[in-house]
Amino acid sequence: MPSAPTFKRLPRSVREQQMLDAAVKVFSRRGYHSASMDDIAEDAGISKPMVYAYLGTKESLFTACLHREGTRLMEAIAGAAAPELPPDEQLWRGLRAFFGFVGAHRDGWSVLYRQARGEQPFADELSVMRAQVIEVVAGLLGRNLPTPAPGARQVRDTDLEIMAYALVGAAESVADRLADHPDEEPEPLATRLMNATWLGAGQLRLGEVWHPPTPDQP
Repeated sequence: MPSAPTFKRLPRSVREQQMLDAAVKVFSRRGYHSASMDDIAEDAGISKPMVYAYLGTKESLFTACLHREGTRLMEAIAGAAAPELPPDEQLWRGLRAFFGFVGAHRDGWSVLYRQARGEQPFADELSVMRAQVIEVVAGLLGRNLPTPAPGARQVRDTDLEIMAYALVGAAESVADRLADHPDEEPEPLATRLMNATWLGAGQLRLGEVWHPPTPDQP
């Protein structure tokens, strides 16, 4: 008769990270509803009762995965954008860190962007994280605003917020593409998006604005 499996004793913090690693992988590849605690326990090489004992229900486990991956992403961005750098370099470095995270943690990005978005209460958790990123980006765009040229209008906080929403949305879309293309390099993507965004943001920061044609124009 085969003996019961034995598990190497590890510190609780190490064991939890091992479980979260397995859970992120399984949730990413099978989806929240199709993933089972048996799958996660098997991938982690531990017993299912141990997963429940450490991290609770499947919902609690998914929330823990969401928080860990979101924290890793925010820390990567915050750590790259040193405040003593010029605003444009801060933003570029933040984009580079963002795409670098996605390239290195494709399963984690899938949990954040694909699995959590349409599921409650996870979507609310994701919205809070996303709002923090948008606030940081709006601050970068608005930092050290130059004095508008004569006749140009003052840049409003709403302008910066909308630009931040647009940039974060574009970055998410490009990152989602990156997750599906392992051959892509994160840094060139960051530079391309920086060019597409900062040149337009630069004009906005100078107080310039485009106006739609008046009704009598073609």
